[in-house]
Amino acid sequence: MEKGSTIELIYFDMGNKPATPKRDEILVKVMPPIDQTLVRWIARDVDRIYGFAPKKPRAIKPPEHYIEYMRLQGWLDVDLDDAELARLFK
Repeated sequence: MEKGSTIELIYFDMGNKPATPKRDEILVKVMPPIDQTLVRWIARDVDRIYGFAPKKPRAIKPPEHYIEYMRLQGWLDVDLDDAELARLFK
């Protein structure tokens, strides 16, 4: 260190924060009246977006490294004649 230099100390507030005092106030949220036309429009829009499902979904093949990982984990070794799995293939 150079002669005459100063060291700055930084103190952090650590530990639990003091509890906030409880207030004797009651807060009430008041909602303005809702336009029913707007509600129907939003409901129809949400249904159109989130209710969408393709009619004929195509199966996609995962990348080769996914297949290799699943093979190493034993996830692809499935006995299709297993009695417990038979109900899934009906």
